[in-house]
Amino acid sequence: MKEISVQTHARFEMIDITAAVQKAVRDEKIESGIGLVYTPHTTAAVTINENADPDVPRDILAALDRAVPLSANYRHAEGNSAAHVKSSLVGASEMVIIENGRLILGTWQSIFFCEFDGPRTRKVYISFKF
Repeated sequence: MKEISVQTHARFEMIDITAAVQKAVRDEKIESGIGLVYTPHTTAAVTINENADPDVPRDILAALDRAVPLSANYRHAEGNSAAHVKSSLVGASEMVIIENGRLILGTWQSIFFCEFDGPRTRKVYISFKF
């Protein structure tokens, strides 16, 4: 298992972590198998989506904000309930196929770390099965 650190800079953002995940595959000398990319945080998530147009992550964040507004009579005293809900909707992990030492992603796909309660320093774990 490999751990990577992700420094977020805004309350809500999506950070492309594909290169860091691919580096973990290289470092572990994984030729083929499955990689699980997981974050252990209740106000963050991991997803795979388009990397070619920066408006796509912005649109995803905007849609999540419309669906789960920051203030909505939540009971959680910390004031970050919307972040918890968004994390649950997007999910804490993604699985990626690895073949010939490379992540198998579509032409426009990247792996994104989703921050919903930043800025913070976050952890992402990558585990491999062969």
